[in-house]
Amino acid sequence: MAKIKWLGHAAFQITTAQGQHIYIDPWLEGNPSCPVAKEDLEPADLVLVTHDHHDHLGDAAALLEEGGAVAAGQPELIGQLEEAGVPTEKLVGMNIGGSLEAAGVVVTMTQAFHSAAQGTPVGYILTLPEGTVIYHAGDTGIFGDMELLGELYDIDVALLPIGSVFTMDPHQAAMAVELLSPQLVIPMHYGTFPALVQDADEFTQLVGERTPEVKVIALEPGAKWEF
Repeated sequence: MAKIKWLGHAAFQITTAQGQHIYIDPWLEGNPSCPVAKEDLEPADLVLVTHDHHDHLGDAAALLEEGGAVAAGQPELIGQLEEAGVPTEKLVGMNIGGSLEAAGVVVTMTQAFHSAAQGTPVGYILTLPEGTVIYHAGDTGIFGDMELLGELYDIDVALLPIGSVFTMDPHQAAMAVELLSPQLVIPMHYGTFPALVQDADEFTQLVGERTPEVKVIALEPGAKWEF
């Protein structure tokens, strides 16, 4: 059974049925919505970062210190991890549209519409060994090609930002759900700071109106969903 744990903001821990631990945008230290410390987490097998803003790059380098963990990402971001002292053999470069296999998971990099200091923001589609497909949109506004991603990858779970100001707001995110057609959506990137949308109520209502067949799971930070 696979598990998705929300670590607050855009940070997730995904555990496959085979026991691999994947961390996406692992901002732990200094994250006011993260209820756990790095020491509380299982060692990483794979670390993915959507862009180099501090609230996403976060503790990626620290998670890569242990065992055989590897990180995949755009070359510019991989370069930042290398400068932070991560050994080259733990780093794998890729770019938008590309796919690779790491820790038994097929990782596909998608576009995202946002900003970054180096490289460009991205999202990730993960195909787990058991066949479950998870889309982490990263920080992004809505874009029409989300419909193509839904057609290409038959997404089971979509992790979508809803907080507005820096990403999609609930209205855009609800439309993104319609474009992507996942089985399940977990909202993220809200409630962390006062400027952001503080809860998922409006998003949940809008998804229920537009795509009632899609289940919304609004996790509390530290909670997990098993499937």
